[in-house]
Parts: sequence; C-alpha cells; structure tokens
Amino acid sequence: MSVPVASVEPTTVRPPVSEGLGEGVSESADEALRPHAEHAFAAELAALAAQDDRPRPARWRLSPWAVATYLLGGTLPDGTVITPKYVGPRRIVEVAVTTLATDRALLLLGVPGTAKTWVSEHLAAAVSGDSTLLVQGTAGTPEEAIRYGWNYAELLAHGPSRDALVPSPVMRAMAEGMTARVEELTRIPADVQDTLITILSEKVLPIPELGQEVQAVRGFNVIATANDRDRGVNELSSALRRRFNTVVLPLPESADAEVDIVSRRVDQIGRSLDLPAVPEGIDEIRRVVTVFRELRDGVTADGRTKLKSPSGTLSTAEAISVVTGGLALAAHFGDGVLRASDVAAGILGAVVRDPAADRVIWQEYLEAVVRERDGWKDFYRACREVSA
Repeated sequence: MSVPVASVEPTTVRPPVSEGLGEGVSESADEALRPHAEHAFAAELAALAAQDDRPRPARWRLSPWAVATYLLGGTLPDGTVITPKYVGPRRIVEVAVTTLATDRALLLLGVPGTAKTWVSEHLAAAVSGDSTLLVQGTAGTPEEAIRYGWNYAELLAHGPSRDALVPSPVMRAMAEGMTARVEELTRIPADVQDTLITILSEKVLPIPELGQEVQAVRGFNVIATANDRDRGVNELSSALRRRFNTVVLPLPESADAEVDIVSRRVDQIGRSLDLPAVPEGIDEIRRVVTVFRELRDGVTADGRTKLKSPSGTLSTAEAISVVTGGLALAAHFGDGVLRASDVAAGILGAVVRDPAADRVIWQEYLEAVVRERDGWKDFYRACREVSA
C-alpha cells in the first residue's frame, strides 16, 4: 500500500535549545560555539534569495547559480559581498550543484581535510535552508539511522503504529523535499550502506511493519562524503556507487591558495573565540602551510630536495587546527601576536603520529631544510625546543 507523503510526516518535535538545560541558557544561534551554516551566513543567504531571479528547482531556496555563488563568493548587483566558503576550481562546485538538481545523489570524495563536510553543509544550507538532516557514519551506525526506528515504550503499549515510528534524517528529507547528508559513508557497514539503494533508485522507503511506504517528494536528495584513505574499510557496492555522481575535492593547488583558505577559516573561528586577528600572524600561517605542503608532497617548494613523507595526512584542516591553537597560545600566554613558538608544538603533534618513524622524518626535515632556510632561524629554534 502506497501512502501519500503528506501522511508520513515526522512525528518528532525538536525542542528549544534551552529546554532541559536550566535557566539562563540562550536559544539564540548567535550564542552557539559553532552555528550551523544557515545561521552563520543567514544575511548572505537572504541577500542572494532577494536578488536571485533565476529558475529554482522544486523546493530549492536558491537557484543553482546562486548556490554556486554562495559557495564560491562574489559581489551582488546591490554591492553585497558574498564571502567564499570554498576556495577551489569553480567547475567542481558547478558539477556538485548541478548533480543535486537532478535525480542522482552526490558523493564528495577526497583525502582528509579537503573540506568535504564543510562543502556538504553549505550545499545543504543553500539548497534547503537546513543542514541538520545528518547521518554520521561510523562502524557502529545502525540501519535505523538511515531508515527509521521505534519508540519502544509506544511500541510495547500499542504495537506498530505511526505514533511509535521515529523517522531518520533521511526519511524526514524524503517527506519534506529536503537535502539529507551522510557523513563518512565508507565507515558505515556495507549491509547498512545498501539501505540507501532503494531510497536512491526508487525514491521510496518501505515501512513493512505498517504496510506503508514513504515516497520522496521533489527537492529530495542526498549528499554523502567519503574519505580516500578509507578505501578497503567498507567499500561501496557497485549497485550503490552507481546511484551517486562522484565529485573529487582536491587539495589546494598552490601555497597561496592554501594560505588564503587557512587564513579565512582561522579568522572565522578566531572571532567566535575572541582570539587575535589573523593578519598579524600571516607569516606564521605561511610557514605552517609551507611545512605541511613540503612534507605532504615529499619535496621542497623549490623542487631541489626530496623528502620523506610522514604517516599523517597534513591536510589543510590540520593546518587550520594548528594555527587556531597557536592563536589561543598567543592570546592567553603571549602578547597576542602569533609567533613561531606558538605553532611549533602543534606542528610537531600533526607531523609525528608514529613516534618512531615520523620523529626521524621530522628531525631530518628540521636539519636539512628548516635549519638552512633564510629567515627561519626562530622557527627552527622553536621546533627544536619542542622536539627535544
């Protein structure tokens, strides 16, 4: 028996943020440590919506052009500046947005730290105005996280019924014509992954216990992310892979692009934590990025010296973490200016994941490259001090 989508709406209600947390807890998104994209960039999304006169797919908040502009940045006719959320090839974003406008799901693939989750969140925020319909993939993710679960008190008292059913984020997205997100898809057990096959191919989610089904309405789609380093963990079946259009997010092409990404993101994080302004530490950011890129690529920037690469990924996301930690040190235990001594310990922690092999690689890099580099004496001393 096929049931109209309108009769399969979620029965759960999201309580206010402050409910059950005691008095004095703010409900404002402005107070959140890390607001969702649709709240953090609400003004930009509203400005885009107001000036967006291009065709919009069913239930989309913005046109595909406006979604791409939101991610890549630009200046609107009224002078409103849209900040870049993703710094990379425009065509990648255009393909991702176009995929969501079709009946194919989107798989964002890449090495750790290539902004897969970040892009996924902002795509959902721009398309549906809600990035919270999220399934977090782990080795223990159950089938119920993708399909639906049950309120067991209600189930025992009255048996299977609509009131006893607890919809998953994917089910809610199907019923409401929204974008669902599945993070770290390849970490989910293979049999649970395959729960998505019927959803993505037939656009339907059967509920055999009730003799019903949920049919996806127009606007529904799925964005999944997967890690290149997880190949072999839980490979996607060929049947499931065919249901996705795969877009590979690359590492930044140049050092300048990566410095720009790190600076922008650290500045956003720093403002929420009341940390010093990024421009005063731009030289140290460039050093961190240079170290990460050289060790990651296995060669110095000038191409003259071959290097051994450590076991870690040394991604852009890790560079952001190192610089943010350094800014916190500078703010609370220094003079507020980011210096070599503030980032040295963070770099050591990012590079030396294997205490035996990685430490040797790091020491060789310090002595052969950093020690001989003009203007890096303070950085060399700081790194030697924390490495001792």
